[in-house]
Amino acid sequence: MDPFDQYADEIVGRAWHAAEQFRSFDQEQADRIVRAVYEAAYDARLELARLAHEETGIGLYEHKVVKNAWASLLVYEDIRERRTVGELSHDPASGITEIAQPKGVVLAMVPVTNPTSTAIFKILICMKTRNPVIFSPHRAARKCIRRTAEILAEAAYAAGAPPDSIQWITKAETEYLERVMRHRRLALILATGTGEIVRRAQASGTPTLGVGPGNVPVYVHASADLPLAARTIVHSKTFDNGTVCASEQALVVEPQVDEKIRPLLESRGAWFCTADQARSLGPICYDTQRRTMRPEVVGKPAEEIAGRAGFHVPIGIRLLIAEPGGIGPDHPLSHEILAPVLAYYRVPDYAAAIEACETLNRLGGIGHTVGLYANDEGVVADFATMNAGRIVVNTPSTEGAIGGIFNSLKPSLTLACGTGAGNLSTDNITIDHLLNIHRVARRVLNRRWLDISRETWLDPATGHERILAIYNRNH
Repeated sequence: MDPFDQYADEIVGRAWHAAEQFRSFDQEQADRIVRAVYEAAYDARLELARLAHEETGIGLYEHKVVKNAWASLLVYEDIRERRTVGELSHDPASGITEIAQPKGVVLAMVPVTNPTSTAIFKILICMKTRNPVIFSPHRAARKCIRRTAEILAEAAYAAGAPPDSIQWITKAETEYLERVMRHRRLALILATGTGEIVRRAQASGTPTLGVGPGNVPVYVHASADLPLAARTIVHSKTFDNGTVCASEQALVVEPQVDEKIRPLLESRGAWFCTADQARSLGPICYDTQRRTMRPEVVGKPAEEIAGRAGFHVPIGIRLLIAEPGGIGPDHPLSHEILAPVLAYYRVPDYAAAIEACETLNRLGGIGHTVGLYANDEGVVADFATMNAGRIVVNTPSTEGAIGGIFNSLKPSLTLACGTGAGNLSTDNITIDHLLNIHRVARRVLNRRWLDISRETWLDPATGHERILAIYNRNH
């Protein structure tokens, strides 16, 4: 056996034995482990945020603390009272009883942008559903992800979790990860990260819950509360320097809104780039040849990004706003950039606004998120038809999409984007997606079907309308 297969057999094998032990755990045992993990994660939120910031150099320490607190407290509160063991429901009328079973060993891929908070989130939902988890950390965030897993594994084990319920891949070579992804005893991959990572997971042949890129367009309608919109947009796009995939990527406005919202955005720390500055900024943020954002600007401060582009902004500027001049491959700033850089589109009318948002969505955000500021339900209805799993209204798209603060979406750091993005779902991934639901189906006769005679089926005169009438008459 080659060393790659041997390593995969060892790490997945240990997790598989943990999975076998987990199957005998009751709800009380699972909940005790989840409570211990939550407490350990919350108590370590400062240490883990510091480690993440120091190792990756991305984002803001204070905001990483908040993300760790959100991933521990809000996720725990969302799943705390949910049943994930044994009988979930019984319907006497249908005779159906639903029973929850764990899926098995989970491989969790964690991005550099939200390393410790994503690890906390995935451990909580895996422990709640009695699924052992193996982490594949981003190479630029190995230390902080490993430390997160160590702290939470210790807490889980002390609370009664099987040994090896929480592990991490220690080998840097890609081939080790490839063998783990294809291992016969691996049940599921939770793939959060770049498109390349998600595609690699999907190509493994193992069932995969993946995500897609954001490139979130945000439209501000004339009916909106403009001061609220400006305050919220700047707050959201600068949260952890724009590292959440649901952060605003483009702002679309009509002339009457453009005139009013510009000074409101500027008062909140936004800088409107000149045409020359915008042209310089694009190549710094996005590589048009490789069709990817440049990693060196991800999560960096606005002032540093401006300096890279060859211009300076006043002290206190938090967000760079630039007009790309179009949408597509020739306009770098029309693509997703996880940094405090926001594209700005002035469009002549409402129809053009919808077209711009749909085009941005198709360019690199299919199935993800669309933001909307409006107090006109007709506008909301129009935007609800877009191919986005989350249409967030009068809400910061960052916190709005991940849920639990400004709306009642399930708190999640894995946002699926539907079939358009190659995903199985458009949901905020949570414990519901980590369970196999078995159904006990008792004998409940469908008399409408059984009372139709065999002769009726064989009679050429029994057309579809007549058989439907007979079927419903028997009800």
